[in-house]
Amino acid sequence: MHYFAHAKSLGFDFVELLVPEPEDDLSLADVRSAARDAGIDIVLAARVNAQRSIASEEPAARSGGIDYIKFCIDAAEAIGAEIIGGPLYGEPMVFAGRPPQPWTDEDISARAARTIEGLSSVAPLARAARKVLAVEPLNRFETDILSTTRQAIEVVDAVDDPGLGILLDTFHMNMEERSIPDAVRAAGSRIVHFQANENHRGHPGTGHLDWPAIFRALAEVNYSGPVSLEPFRRADDRVALPIAHWRAPREDESDKLKAGLGVIRSALALAEVDQ
Repeated sequence: MHYFAHAKSLGFDFVELLVPEPEDDLSLADVRSAARDAGIDIVLAARVNAQRSIASEEPAARSGGIDYIKFCIDAAEAIGAEIIGGPLYGEPMVFAGRPPQPWTDEDISARAARTIEGLSSVAPLARAARKVLAVEPLNRFETDILSTTRQAIEVVDAVDDPGLGILLDTFHMNMEERSIPDAVRAAGSRIVHFQANENHRGHPGTGHLDWPAIFRALAEVNYSGPVSLEPFRRADDRVALPIAHWRAPREDESDKLKAGLGVIRSALALAEVDQ
């Protein structure tokens, strides 16, 4: 809990927290209280898996996916969060050890229909609870459901409910979009959460992404939601290190986090000046 106050001291406005699992030894009321005491907000990130996937052909997995998203909405209410983001459709690949499948055209159409059907059933629940679900496209190595902004737009427009929007992550966009700024402009008002991550998932400013151009595009679509950082790439380049896995830092990253935040705030300020 003490990291809430530490994040605030570094200049952050909110913490993006993984939705606690039901079996976690964690009081949601205590989380809410600690964040309030630190003067910091919370945005939630969902953790789906193959057993809770609304896109699955298995009825039990689809039911598990719906039940999990409902649980996320309840957790958001208990914690005091408004946004629940992530690959809400499920079916992870790399992290779950599942290789891509050679789906037929009929399989693909059915998976798309189940995704839209599932999100259509939970978006009104989120809206009624004054929450919003933010569906996230992931790169081709992590999912075969939504990998591009255009695909996310198609799904969100098909659901057509204010309880569902789009979460864009520049780490994934760097691999899948022809132009990140153009993708941002295409998504427009559908964007409800934005993750500003470097191409190599290091700290902002240490990669090759054009932050001023990206944030000019966000300013053009009048985006005013949260911008989070996920610097998972640690200062550790040992041979055979599985960099696809989340792991704790081996050093105090406070100065790097603060510097990366400065890069993003500067790009935001430049975008506002350009308008």
